Amino acid sequence: MSPTTPGLHHVTAIAGDPQENADFYVGTLGLRFVKRTVNHDDTGTYHFYFGDEGGTPGTNITFFPWSDRGRQGKFGAGQTQATAYLIPTDSVDYWQDQLESAGLDVDRTNRFGDPVLGFSDPDGIRLELIAAGDDAVAESDATPWTDGPVPTEHQLRGFHSVTLAVSGFGPTETILTDVLGYELEAETDADATSNANERRRYRSAAGGPASVVDLVETDAGRGRMGVGTVHHVAFEAADLDEQEQWREAYAEQGLTPSEVIDRKYFQSVYTREPGGVLFEMATTGPGFTADEDREELGTSLVLPDRLEDERDRIESQLPPFDEPGVTSADE
Repeated sequence: MSPTTPGLHHVTAIAGDPQENADFYVGTLGLRFVKRTVNHDDTGTYHFYFGDEGGTPGTNITFFPWSDRGRQGKFGAGQTQATAYLIPTDSVDYWQDQLESAGLDVDRTNRFGDPVLGFSDPDGIRLELIAAGDDAVAESDATPWTDGPVPTEHQLRGFHSVTLAVSGFGPTETILTDVLGYELEAETDADATSNANERRRYRSAAGGPASVVDLVETDAGRGRMGVGTVHHVAFEAADLDEQEQWREAYAEQGLTPSEVIDRKYFQSVYTREPGGVLFEMATTGPGFTADEDREELGTSLVLPDRLEDERDRIESQLPPFDEPGVTSADE
C-alpha cells in the first residue's frame, strides 16, 4: 500500500515573456521570487519559482517562460483548469480591489460555501483565490514575506487546490483515491444556467493545507501543451523511500512512472495519470537553500553543478531579464 500524500508540492506552468511573468507574480500577487534557474532538460529556457518567504513546499508556482519560441497552448481534457491559493477571509475585498486595479477581470463567486476570486494571468493561466476560513489559514505552513509588496496580513497562504479537467471522472478518481490517498469530500451538480460543470472535491486523508483536488468533466478534446497552460502538478513525498513506494503503486495501476530524477531542490518521479494530467511526486528537501542563502533567494542565476562549466553558453542564449523591483508594503 502506498503512503498518503499530504497534498500539493508545486505547480509548474508555461509562460511567455519572462519579464512579464515575474513582474506579475511578484508585483501583483506578492509572491517571492525564490529561484531563478534553467529547465534542466532545455537549458535555453529559464525556470522560475515563486512562493512564500522561504519557498516552502505547497506554496510554489513555477514557470518555463518559452518567450517567442513557444506556441500557444490549447485548454482541454487532461489539463489543469485552475490553480487556487488560500487567502484569509478578511482579505477578499483587498484582493478584488488589488486585482481590478491591475486591470484584471475578476469573477467573484462562492464554491462549497467559500468565497472565490477567479482571474487569469498575462498568459491566460487561470488562477483563483479562495477564502476557506480561519482554521485553514492557521494550518498553513506559508511564511509571510515581510519585504514583499503585499501587506503580510493579506498575503497568499500557499495553495488551496487545483482543479483538473478530465473527460470522465473514473480513471483520475481511481489514482487520487487508490494511490495518493484522497477521499471524496463533496460534489455539485452541473448547472446549465451558470455554465458550470459537475464538480467533485477530493481531500487528502492526511488533511492540512494544500490538500484539495477538484475534478470537473469537460466535453473539450484533449488539450495541447503550450504557453498559457499548466505543464504538471506535483504532490508532496517525504523522502526517497516514499518515492519508491509511489513508483510501485503507480505500476500496479498499469502506469509507467519515471525513475527518480534529481532536480537539486527535490527528487522527482513523474507519471501521466489516465485522464492525461502529468503528476509529479516531489520530496520536501533539500529545498531552495541548497545553493543560496535564504536572504539571497532568487537574486542570481543558479545552475546545477553538472551545468556550471556551461554557464557562459547558457547565459548567452537566455532572453534578457531584470529581477522584478519590489517595494515593501510593511515599511
